[in-house]
Amino acid sequence: MSDVHQLERSSVNLDGDTVLAAWERFVQGEDQCPDVRPLVAISWHRCREQYRVDPHLTKAPVAVAEPDHTPERDVVLAELGFRAASLAHEVGSLGGVVTVTDATGRILAEWGDQATLARAGGLDLAPWFCWSECAVGTNGMGTALEAHGPVTIRGPEHWCQALHDWVGAGIAVRDVVTREPIAVLNVCCWRSPLPASAESWLANAATMTQCPLKRRARDSGAELVAAYARARAQSSAALVAVDTAGKVVIADDMASAVLGVPACTPAVDPTLRWNPGMPDLITAARYATGQAINNPDWVGSTQVFAHLADEPTSISIRPVFSSGRLIGNLVSFGVTDGAQLPQAERVVHLRARPRRLVAMRDNRMVLLRLPEVSFAESHGNDVWLSTDLGRLRATSLSLDRLEGDLAGVGFLRVHRRYVVNLSRIREMERGPKGELSLVMDDRTNAMVPVSRRHAPAVRRALGI
Repeated sequence: MSDVHQLERSSVNLDGDTVLAAWERFVQGEDQCPDVRPLVAISWHRCREQYRVDPHLTKAPVAVAEPDHTPERDVVLAELGFRAASLAHEVGSLGGVVTVTDATGRILAEWGDQATLARAGGLDLAPWFCWSECAVGTNGMGTALEAHGPVTIRGPEHWCQALHDWVGAGIAVRDVVTREPIAVLNVCCWRSPLPASAESWLANAATMTQCPLKRRARDSGAELVAAYARARAQSSAALVAVDTAGKVVIADDMASAVLGVPACTPAVDPTLRWNPGMPDLITAARYATGQAINNPDWVGSTQVFAHLADEPTSISIRPVFSSGRLIGNLVSFGVTDGAQLPQAERVVHLRARPRRLVAMRDNRMVLLRLPEVSFAESHGNDVWLSTDLGRLRATSLSLDRLEGDLAGVGFLRVHRRYVVNLSRIREMERGPKGELSLVMDDRTNAMVPVSRRHAPAVRRALGI
C-alpha cells in the first residue's frame, strides 16, 4: 500500500475554469473541445450523441436486475472487495471513498469516510445504483468500463454538473479472453485531490486480480486443444478451434490456409492467440457462445467470407465444454451440420456497407473515409492512424477491435502492432534475414514491418 501513503491533503483546483468553459460550450451544442483531454472529449461525445445523458442530472438511476454471471466474475469481485476493504481505512481517513461495481456500472459495495459517504448518498453514489456512462455520463467508474487502463476524471470533466466537485479514478478488470469488463475498482474524493500514484496503484490491483483468470484461460486453452485433437481424429474436414472471443487456438493445415494463421501450432496462452481476420467468423463464434450457454447441445451452421474471397464458405460450429463451463468452439469448414444462424442471410449486405473511421485531432472529431487511411499502429494504450490528413489518434479502444472492424473491407493485420490498408501498399522489401517490410503509399513512404506469423497471410492477400 505504499502508493496510498502518498495521499496528501494538498489543495487542488477542481473547478478547472478552462475545462468548465469547454463543458458549457459543448453541452450547448459545440463540437470542439479545446484544452480537454482526448479521453474526456470522446466520452463527452458518447454521452451527448449516443447515450443522450442529461448533463443536469442530479442523481444516478437505480440499477437493473442483476444479470447472469460467471465464476470468473465471483473470483474478481471477491478479490476486488478484499483490496478495496484493505484500502478503505487509509483512504477513509483522508476523506476518500472506495467502490466496486459490476460490468453494468452497478455499485456493489463501498467503503470510506462516513461524511463523504453521506455526501455521496445524496447523488445515489451508493450500492444498487448505476454509474455507467449511459446512466450518468463521464465518471471514473463508467468511463473505465469504456476504456482500457486506469481512468481519472477530475471536476468539470464529469459530464453531469452535479459531479463537478468530485474527482475519481477507476479501472476495469477485464476477461483475459473476450476483453469484456467484469468489474471496476474506483477511488473518489470530494473537493480533494487523488495522488499522482493513484492510477499506478489501480493498474497494479487490476493486474494482480487478473492473475488467476490468466491461469484459468491457459488451462482452458489446453483443454480446447485436446478437444480439437479428438475431433480431428474423427473427421477429414478442415478444422479450427477458437476461444469464446473467436480467436484461433489451433488450426489444421487446411484451416490455416483459409485463416492465414500458422498450422498445427497451439496458442494456449490467451495473449498469444491469433485473430483470424474474418469478422463473419468472429461474429458467428460469439453468437454460438451465447446459444451454447443456454443450450449445451446446440450446434449451428452458417456461411462466412474468407479474406478477399468472392464466395462464402460453409462452416459448422460445435461448442466445447469443460467441467460444465464453455471454453470455446470447434469450427469445421465445408460442413453444414446444425441450426442455421440467423445472421447468415445478411452477410453479403454487411460486407457491402460503407464504413468510416473516427479519429481525434486537437480534441475535434474527424470522420475519415477508408481510402484516406494508410495504416493503424498500436502505441501503448492508444491506436494511431497514418492518414492523408496526418497522424491522428483513433477513437477505437484497441488494435484488435479496429482489426475486427476493418478486416472485411480491405485491411489486414501484418504485425502485433500494425493493421494496413492493402490498397495503400506500394512496395514490399525483404531484409537480409528474410524479414518483410511494407512501403506504404503515403506522404512519408512509411515502412511497416511484417511479423513472421503474419507473412503467409500478407503474401496471399497480395497474390505473391
